[in-house]
Order: sequence, then structure tokens, then C-alpha cells
Amino acid sequence: MSFQAIPGQAAAKQLLQNGLRQDKLSHAYIFSGPVGTGRSEMATALAKAIYCQRGTDEACGECLECRKVEHSNHPDLHVVAPDGASIKIEQIRELQKEFAYRATASGTKIYILHHAEKMTVQAANSLLKFLEEPTSHVVAILITENGNALLPTIQSRAQWIHFTPMPREQMVLTLLEEGHPAALVQPASHLTAGLQAARELIGANWFAEMRTVVLQLAKETLTRFPTSIITVQQRIVKTELADHMSSLFDLLILWFKDMVQLRLERRDKLVYNDQLDWMSSLAFSRDVSAWVGMMEQAVELQKRLRFNANSQLVIEKMLVEMQGV
Repeated sequence: MSFQAIPGQAAAKQLLQNGLRQDKLSHAYIFSGPVGTGRSEMATALAKAIYCQRGTDEACGECLECRKVEHSNHPDLHVVAPDGASIKIEQIRELQKEFAYRATASGTKIYILHHAEKMTVQAANSLLKFLEEPTSHVVAILITENGNALLPTIQSRAQWIHFTPMPREQMVLTLLEEGHPAALVQPASHLTAGLQAARELIGANWFAEMRTVVLQLAKETLTRFPTSIITVQQRIVKTELADHMSSLFDLLILWFKDMVQLRLERRDKLVYNDQLDWMSSLAFSRDVSAWVGMMEQAVELQKRLRFNANSQLVIEKMLVEMQGV
């Protein structure tokens, strides 16, 4: 992975490549932004550029050092990810032990922490001591969805690099050009922040099926209600879709937004634009406030899932609320 191969994120690239050209890289970076915006890829591109034997601000991708990074076997590059639900103090201590040894011929040691916000308090304090004594031969990259969740003292000792979501129109165009089905591109581009995340969602075996089921539930609930409860049992509870209930609500919320747009006679940015035949007439069966109310209810019920509420009861409550408006 090179800087050039990462879509968007021009500001992040410029800042890092300027540091490489001027030999003024920070000893620590916080790569903060949504999943799918290229944070991990940028960390790899930076490591390759630092170690590359030929390039200055961009890796050649061909030399021995570049290949070592690409194949995750560079002796001076260490990657840490949560062990279970968190990054533990033992992992940071092990990292410190590794960094007590001199770097190889590259002269620089790099460590990348994925999901840095998941460090335990003890791990974060241990890392802080590591950051308080920086050397010119160590570069730390902390990857996180929310840099503000890190200790303020860690935040102040690192340079922030903000990663922003790719514009949705650009994502849609690129994904369509790659040959992905339009029916999946539209919802995927709304539910992710970058191309790679969207591609992974589109490629997931369950995603297309979940879209179909959400549309079926919406139609059945508002036209022949009891049938939708049976559908929940047969097509969700007893299948792999039960593991993706939060995504069901994501897709349902997008459907409610489409119904609001149709009710207002706006059709230019619909997610389910291949379903216009039946959605258009159904949209006028409720007023705008009713559709907005359903959307708000879906958001609230989705929050319950995050607190381990019974997923079947949650979706059934949603359907009852929809039918009873």
C-alpha cells in the first residue's frame, strides 16, 4: 500500500509526506477517523516510506524493506491490537521490551496500535511513560475512531491526523465503475465512510439478504402485519442475519428516510430507488411526521441492542410500532 493508492485524505498525505521530505516526522501520531477511511492503510504507507531504500516521500513497493512491511515481517515494525475487548498493560510492556533493543539496519522502530481507545487505564498510563521519553528513532501510530477517548496527556504528546469520510457521490461512482450492484452500492455508501469498508460490506454474504428482508418486513408490516412477525422468525431469528441486527435497523432507518423523501416528492437521492413502484404509493399512506416518528423509534430501539436487549423482542416491537402509527 502506497500513499498514492489510498483514495482521498489529501491533507493527511500532504502532512506526512512533507514530514518525510523534510526529515521532520513526529515521534507519535494519532490517526483519528471513522472505520473505512484508510487509517490502517496510511499507517502501512508511512511505515513503508520510512523504511524504503529508494524513495523519500513515497515507498517504491519493490525493495526488500517495502516487501518486509507488506508481508508483515519487518523486524522493526510492531503492530498491537486488542487482546479480546481491550489492549492490556502486558501488551504495552511487551512492546517496551521489544523497543529496548537496538533497531536493525533501518535505524527506526515503529509501532502501530489499532483501536488505541481500547487501552485499559493501566496500559494507557504505561504507554504515556513511553511517549514522554521520545527518541528520534521511534515513531508511534495510534489508530482510533475517537482520538478524544484517549488520555488527554497522550493526546497532547502526539500529532493529530484527521481522516474524513469520502464524499458519498464519489464513493457511489467509484463502486459502480468497479461493477458492484447498484442496489447494494447505495445502502453501503450510506453505512460506511470509505471505499474499502463499502466493498467489504457489499461482499458480505448476509448484506444482500438483509436488504431484501428489510424491504419485505417494511412492506408486510404496513400492508399485512401478522405476516411480518412470521418473517422475523423464519428469515432472521433462525438464520445468520440474527448476528447483524444493528445493520437491520441501519437499513430500516434508510428506508424511512426514503419514505420521507417520497412523501415530499423528492426522488433524486433515494437509497432504494429500484423499489419505487410500491414505495411511492405507500409513502402517502402516512404523513411526514409519522415517517419521522418511525425513524426516531428505530434509532431508539437500535440503542437498546447495544445494551444487550433481546434482539427478537426489539425488532418485533419496531414492527408493532410501525403498524400502529
